[in-house]
Order: sequence, then structure tokens, then C-alpha cells
Amino acid sequence: MNSNPRIAIVTGAGSGIGRSVALALLQEGYAVALAGRRADSLAATAAAAGAAQARTLVVPTDVTQAESVQNLFAKTVERFGRVDLLFNNAGTVAPGVPLEDLAIENWKAVVDTILTGAFLCTREAFRIMKNQQPRGGRIINNGSISAHVPRPNTAAYTASKHAITGLTKSTSLDGRKHDIACGQIDIGNAATVLTSKMAQGVPQADGSLAVEPTIDPEHVARAVVYMAGLPLDVNVPFVTVMATKMPYAGRG
Repeated sequence: MNSNPRIAIVTGAGSGIGRSVALALLQEGYAVALAGRRADSLAATAAAAGAAQARTLVVPTDVTQAESVQNLFAKTVERFGRVDLLFNNAGTVAPGVPLEDLAIENWKAVVDTILTGAFLCTREAFRIMKNQQPRGGRIINNGSISAHVPRPNTAAYTASKHAITGLTKSTSLDGRKHDIACGQIDIGNAATVLTSKMAQGVPQADGSLAVEPTIDPEHVARAVVYMAGLPLDVNVPFVTVMATKMPYAGRG
């Protein structure tokens, strides 16, 4: 094991893509702070790392709350001394109802988790990365195919993911002077709990239901590991990893 591992923070690390990415980073020798709402799910991710569990830190975190995010970064620095990588991955969805029937509470829950959560984590990362020695770090945002094209009845999720693209671009620009690189991975149908219903069929733009193919989240994790492993003078601004036969090109 590297005696001076790079330090990563992964939000939404208790399941799905977040768990896969956290485990892949641990396999590459990173030390990883695991953030998410549920301590038991985070502990399960840490346990799945086997011997690498010694390089994990479980920090139950609500990314919608500034104080909780500050606590996450403070505990990470206290334990590991710095932050080299942030993977903004926390997310949630709203009920799939017509836009005019979407409750404001559901809208806010999605926007607060996906967009505000990513901003709060990015803000803390900047504060640490620009002042640590060696200076700088990398931020990778979990976008989505929905950052490009919507599904029916997903206004909150689609708007939030489009906004993540804007945050990625601003972060990349504003981070340059601090040696902070930022990129985004847009994912199409990784096989997680959120996509399990695709095996039964999901709504299409023409009103039909269609079964959509999914991919193993491990492929997403490999892409994140590649992006994370680049030197800071190299960046992948955007990459898309998707099921080859899912409806994306020509969607709608």
C-alpha cells in the first residue's frame, strides 16, 4: 500500500455508483472518506473493501446542509491531512408525475441534493485544496444522460443535472488559478436500485413503455479512476459512459 495515498471524498457512497467508485478508488490505493445519509450503508461499503477498510472513514453526511458538509471535510482533513479528490455523486429523484403535479417539496428535495449539495461540497473542496501543500486537487461531478436530454416527467432531476453541467464548467474555470481541475461523467443506465425498474419497462417520449439495457457500475468506476488518476495539468472535462443500446441518440 502507498504510504502516502491520495485522499478522496465520495458522496452517496452507501450504494450504487458511489459504492462502486469508492471501492475502485480503494483498490487503487486511495484513502476514501465515505459520505452519505445512512451510517449503516456506509459501513457496509467500508466492510466490502476488505483489508482496504483501514483506509476508509465513514462520515454520515447530509449534503443539503452546509454544517454537515463542513463537518465531512473537517473530519477528512483531521484523519488524512488533505483532500485530493471529490466525487460529487449524491442524488435523489422525484415521483414520476406530470410537471404540473410535481409538489414543490419534491422539487426542492431533488435540487437541494443534486445541485446545492454539489455546490456546498465544491465550496469546501476549494477552501481546502487551494491552501494545502502540494496545492490543488480534482473534482468530478456525476452528471447523467439527463444532463443532455430528459425523460418524461423528470423536470426536477433533468433541471438539476443540466445545472450540474454549468457548475462543472464554472468550477473548471474558477479552479484554474488554484490548480483545481474539474470534470463530469455522464452516465446512462448504470445498474443500481434506481434503475432496477428498467427491466420492467420505463416511460418513453412517445408514451410507450420500453425495457432499457443497463451496464455494470464497475464500468463507471473505471472511468472515474482514470479521470482521477491524471496529473493536474490534464483534465477530462466531460465523458459519457452508457449502455450501447439505450435510447439516447434520437431520444424524443
